[in-house]
Amino acid sequence: MDSLLTIVVFGLTAAAIYAVAASGLVLTYTTSGIFNFAHGAIAMFCAYVYWQLSSPDAWGLPVPVALVLTLVVFAPLMGLIIDRVLMRGLAEAPPTIRLVVPIGLLVALIQLASIIWPPNEVVASLPEFFRGRSIHVADIAVTYHQIITIAVALVVAVVLRVVLYGTRIGVAMRGVVDDRDLAALNGSNPQRISTIAWALGCLLAGVAGILVAPILRLDQIQLTFLVINAYAAAMVGRLKSLPLTALGALILGLARETVRLYDSNLPDWINVDSIPVIMLFVVLLVVPQQKAELFGGRADRTRMPNPSMKEALLASVGVVLVAVLIPQVMEGNVFNAVGSGVAIAIIALSLVPLTGIAGQISLAPFAFAGMGALTMHLVAPGGSPLGLLAVIPVCGVVGALVALPTLKLRGLYLALATMAFALFCEKAIYTNVESFQASPNFPRFAVGGLSLGGDGAYLTFMAVVLCAFGVGVTALRHGPFGRRLQAMKDSPAGSATIGLDVARLKVQAFALSAVIAGVGGVLLAQWRTQAGPSQYALLEGAVPALPTILMAVVGGIASVSGVFVGAMLIVMFPIIGDTYPILKNLMIIAPGLAGISLVANPGGAVSRVTDQVNAEMARRRQKRLGTLDIDDRQAVGPGALSARMRALLVPPRSVVLPEEIPIGRGATAEQLAGLEGELGLNWGRCDADPRSA
Repeated sequence: MDSLLTIVVFGLTAAAIYAVAASGLVLTYTTSGIFNFAHGAIAMFCAYVYWQLSSPDAWGLPVPVALVLTLVVFAPLMGLIIDRVLMRGLAEAPPTIRLVVPIGLLVALIQLASIIWPPNEVVASLPEFFRGRSIHVADIAVTYHQIITIAVALVVAVVLRVVLYGTRIGVAMRGVVDDRDLAALNGSNPQRISTIAWALGCLLAGVAGILVAPILRLDQIQLTFLVINAYAAAMVGRLKSLPLTALGALILGLARETVRLYDSNLPDWINVDSIPVIMLFVVLLVVPQQKAELFGGRADRTRMPNPSMKEALLASVGVVLVAVLIPQVMEGNVFNAVGSGVAIAIIALSLVPLTGIAGQISLAPFAFAGMGALTMHLVAPGGSPLGLLAVIPVCGVVGALVALPTLKLRGLYLALATMAFALFCEKAIYTNVESFQASPNFPRFAVGGLSLGGDGAYLTFMAVVLCAFGVGVTALRHGPFGRRLQAMKDSPAGSATIGLDVARLKVQAFALSAVIAGVGGVLLAQWRTQAGPSQYALLEGAVPALPTILMAVVGGIASVSGVFVGAMLIVMFPIIGDTYPILKNLMIIAPGLAGISLVANPGGAVSRVTDQVNAEMARRRQKRLGTLDIDDRQAVGPGALSARMRALLVPPRSVVLPEEIPIGRGATAEQLAGLEGELGLNWGRCDADPRSA
């Protein structure tokens, strides 16, 4: 009886926190269509702000004042800024960017919190409300903090019900959920409603963060992950239904406490940390995906560099030659960072065929890399190259097994499923192999008398492997298999209509990606000569997975050169910060800021630079040929696709551009007549003879 009562009390407390957090997540998603991956980081940041305001070790304000300032002022203001600065710019963004920018915000908030409250200097903890006071139910002590937590969840549920169904703003919110355009036609302001929803969502995240913080010492990573557990509850409600979301939170809370109580009788892979991940993965497979996620949204038409095989081979030769020369000019931390960057670039390269070409969003490349390193450790701990013969099929099979249950998932649902797999590896697989958890040594490859033990030799070897994969991916893009993957990305339904086996293509893409990442994981472990679970974690370790994925997208997820640039940047940021102390804080937060910048530059850095170079070359060529006047230089922008397109887009001086008219620029009668002539609109006018057309 006591065991059951313990499960109920502690389960309801956990469920209350999950329900509050998940309600804010659902509220923002339904009104903006953007899944807020940063919800946990917002909760963490608000908890730190509350500690800063209320703690005797900080500013020491009274608790009621600190609560009001945090939840009534700071949290809604944060939501307003996030909506105005970031989320409105994502309305027409490609699906990948709509997912990655909130992840960039998550990373930026964690990094910003580590700058303001350094973990090594600030040991922060929040006390429970009415600490030390409790009531007894049977033999179980129920603290006032637990009672307050459950009561807050009930109040939030009632208030949201009243607001959504009893107020005009609530009716408008539900109208925006059903049909944003129709709500606008009926007089609602979707942007204003979205701002209110983001303010309320951040407020609820702050409430959840403050309630959960007393459970553990304030920690940027752990506190963020505790709220991330609420994702499973939100998905039970299909990101739409608050009652079903509350039901999901209740199931999750009771399940976690049951596992906590009977942990010794369960398999090692079932533990308190893995239960939310398992539930999230199962819910994603069982709950039908919304049509908006299946068919809605703007297709990704972002142009990416598409080098020829000749260009890829020449670039590969250049990379290998540079790798040979690097040991002669670099040493110490810079040299080690370059080596890590090459290995990480191989892992990031696995996203090019899967996400860049096939359009399948994955947050699990480092999970596959960890599986490769774990397989190598178990099969060939001495560093025999024959271990790769086991790594390749094992990672390929794991990739296929991840793809098979997710064949019907796309977009957000697929991203969450792969994130769940990555967290499951982190919480349940790596930690249950004791020898791997102890960060074992990884000796480098040696074949007979040929050893790759030297840093210079191994760097060259990794560069050769990177270039081999890069050339292979380029050949794949130009081949029939790559064209089929591209067709699947553009239109899965259309691909199936013309006879392509979309399910088979998806499994093959995942298997190929997992193999590349697995090999990269082995090389990274051997370069560092040791590996452990934290090396392949999402948010922990020297080079966490999520910031690396962010930088790969920033570089250009559909190009080999783009992911290489992103990988090198992620390892060079700390080096720049150590070399120039004035830039240290900026370098810490740089990955998150770079991810946020994708709002304005969805194509990535390499694509942007390529466009600018092509624009300048086209401008010079046209000027030399006399097709572009000096005064018309500004008419050729860096976003044009080619010199030919630029020439077509430069209008005569007598023609006004159509997009200039609605934004207030004046147009003379002569300019309008010229525009009509360009568009052929003067055919059939009363002042023109149709027979002369």
